[in-house]
Amino acid sequence: MIAQMRDIVASELAPTVTPGHAGGLAVALYAGRHAEFFNYGLADDAAKRKVTPDTLFNLASLRKPFEATLVALGTLRGELRLDDRVPKYLPELDGDYIRRVSVGELVTHTSGLLLPTDHPPWPNDQFTREQFIAMLNAFAPAPGVAPGRQRIYTHAGYVLLQLVLERCYGMPIGALIQHRILRPLAMDASFIPERGADNRAVMDGAWMRRVVQGYSDQGAAVGPIGDQQSYFDFPGTGQMFSSARDLATFAAACVDGRAIDPNLREALRMTQREVFRVDDKFGQGMAWETVRLPGVTVIDKPGGLNNASGYIGLVPARRIAIVLLANRGEYPHEIARYKILPALAHLLTSHAG
Repeated sequence: MIAQMRDIVASELAPTVTPGHAGGLAVALYAGRHAEFFNYGLADDAAKRKVTPDTLFNLASLRKPFEATLVALGTLRGELRLDDRVPKYLPELDGDYIRRVSVGELVTHTSGLLLPTDHPPWPNDQFTREQFIAMLNAFAPAPGVAPGRQRIYTHAGYVLLQLVLERCYGMPIGALIQHRILRPLAMDASFIPERGADNRAVMDGAWMRRVVQGYSDQGAAVGPIGDQQSYFDFPGTGQMFSSARDLATFAAACVDGRAIDPNLREALRMTQREVFRVDDKFGQGMAWETVRLPGVTVIDKPGGLNNASGYIGLVPARRIAIVLLANRGEYPHEIARYKILPALAHLLTSHAG
């Protein structure tokens, strides 16, 4: 059956990464209690360096499930509460709206926050921590918007969540994720590097030689190798880097965490539970989105920048997961949500029957 699963994945993905497409794609499929890897195209077109399972990609918003896991772990250990208002950790937040927002609303995108950094036209400026706090204090919502009432995707809400977690634990976000998630899962090729003056991740030469060059969806190189983009000019706000091999470990822990610490296993499950139902098809958990399709429920998280695309999709009921990492903007990751995962789940269901 693994051969049939490989055929499903390869037949859907191969047309998306032909020589006419810039960059490449690293894929991990977790099924049958082990990972299979698929590699397409180039990590760096100029150097003709091929993509491998150990190539390092910019994760964009695939970082968010890791921060959500920190929140879940904190609640399970009694270190924080989902109904804690954010001024408990950041007393400088005293604006009329923001002081009513809770940690749980931040992590589930139900805070109602929508800042200029969340939508086009994208700002040209970077904001200091003080400017960010001032923006939050001045925030006034659209009519009818209130904390917990609606789902509005907000990157700025997760930047605020980073500050809450750092204040709660007295530790930088990168170290927190490393200590509480990456090290326990033996994910040794995942990290949040600091951002240098040229917006390039600060890492040693051996790591940098594994990092992709990013491309636009039209094939133009965007930024240097190790490019980190952020509207925020304070530590910890750059993107995370990881490999398909490492994210396969994370995805396996999410759907089949038999071998990991029970506390971490429960935290990963907690992040996936739907908290806010958007409509008959879509729901929102802690970073993860719920997609109800005929015969299968997919839990997933897409992410993307103008030079990077990523996707993690889970079917916990069938203990299957897929990871897609592309070094180009606008990669059509929906193919995994709507075609690959349903086909894999159907295959497993028919064999079980």
